[in-house]
Amino acid sequence: MALVLGIESTCDETGVALVEDTELLVDVTASSMDEHARFGGIVPEVASRAHLEAFLPTLDEALTRAGKTLSDVDAIAVAAGPGLVGSLTVGNAAAKSLAVALGKPLHGVNHVIGHAAVDELVHGEFPEKVMALVVSGGHTSLLKIDDVATQVTELGHTLDDAAGEAFDKVGRLLELPYPGGPHIDRLAREGDPTAIPFPRALTAPKFQDKHAYDFSFSGLKTAVARWVERERDAGREIPLEDVAASFADAVADVLMLKTLNACREHDIDTLVIGGGFSANSQLREMAVKRGEEAGIDVRIPPIRYCTDNGAMIAALGAAVVRRGVAPNALDYGVDSSMPLTRVVA
Repeated sequence: MALVLGIESTCDETGVALVEDTELLVDVTASSMDEHARFGGIVPEVASRAHLEAFLPTLDEALTRAGKTLSDVDAIAVAAGPGLVGSLTVGNAAAKSLAVALGKPLHGVNHVIGHAAVDELVHGEFPEKVMALVVSGGHTSLLKIDDVATQVTELGHTLDDAAGEAFDKVGRLLELPYPGGPHIDRLAREGDPTAIPFPRALTAPKFQDKHAYDFSFSGLKTAVARWVERERDAGREIPLEDVAASFADAVADVLMLKTLNACREHDIDTLVIGGGFSANSQLREMAVKRGEEAGIDVRIPPIRYCTDNGAMIAALGAAVVRRGVAPNALDYGVDSSMPLTRVVA
């Protein structure tokens, strides 16, 4: 069983984890979120600098907590993309340095696929075929996984705003603190999801030929903005709970409608949901309920594995090592728009 060191640095979290086969030994994350909050979003230069400052302390803490040393590591995995170029560069420079110094194989892996792979640490190795819905601030992707280490097919993706991105933009519209997602989720639990009939984009029959598995949330965001503007112009108080609940229900409804359709049409009975937005309570509840009704096993990792973390990279790296995939040469480059058909760089 190989001991894999996983390094995550695609955005604002510096993550380091150790995975042995499918067992997570330790997962340590340092976040620079507070440094970005006053800007209302991620500032790439700030994120890159934070990774530089956080990497060594995070690595040291992970090794100490696991009772391991660098000499115990058998392979290194690092997120090579997609993500912010500066942040990716910091993490990959660190990984390459460790690989050279330790004489260990290095695997640059796909961050988005890692959001699905982390579920193997919780619910065990994937069955022969899996559908994965990865939803976060930057990505909304539907993946058919025949082998998480070697064969992933992207069925659909967002054409504009990702689900998490739409939540943050609506949060700003409603004058909620950044990031908006958790605040909208909290308000939505107290609201009526049927109060406002917000649109469900790309679900009409005319879109099914070209965009059966694609998503679009920009129009929904605009619909919320126009509804709020009309209410304010009329001098009426905005029912934040009902707006949040109706908006969140529209997002979750479209995600599950398209994803479960894909499961049925590809004869897949296991669905994995990952990414930061999978922490959303309405999505989790709807996924479990509709999955049971459709006879589909829905696997969603605990919330601590949903946001960016080293465990997801170590999990994917461990899967790659188990399959005997050749390590990367040291001259590979990071890829901010790494295609989801590529598991490794």
